[in-house]
Amino acid sequence: MRFFPHSAAGWTIAVFGVMAALFGALGLALPSVVLDNMGLASIPANQRSQFDYTRVFLAASSMASLNMGVYYVVAAATEWRPFFRFTVPFRLLTFTVFTALVVTEVAPSGFIGVALWEAAGAVVTGLALIYDARRAARVSSSEAAR
Repeated sequence: MRFFPHSAAGWTIAVFGVMAALFGALGLALPSVVLDNMGLASIPANQRSQFDYTRVFLAASSMASLNMGVYYVVAAATEWRPFFRFTVPFRLLTFTVFTALVVTEVAPSGFIGVALWEAAGAVVTGLALIYDARRAARVSSSEAAR
């Protein structure tokens, strides 16, 4: 297994993976920091309702982010291009759902940052996939001309 991606798209996946893993670890280690940065109330445990499971959902989400980050890094290291392509529409779907939550005021406005992060990642990965395909086509045509 390679340790570094060999394509532009691979690098976008690797960067997202590292960021997702770091944000997941941050959410597990310092949940108040994550809550504050997303505009969510960071209420001390002794002031929370008995049925307030905010921290449980944050821990679950953070663990999912950490795991997903590792999956992305492994996909980038192995240049698993079908995975790269698969992420683009689903990250755009995530952007759409998260944006809808903010627009309908289900989520606070600070949550839009998560939506934008997903959209930016999808667009950059999509453009990198196009770039890689065009570069491969140029290399193939120049080799065929020899």
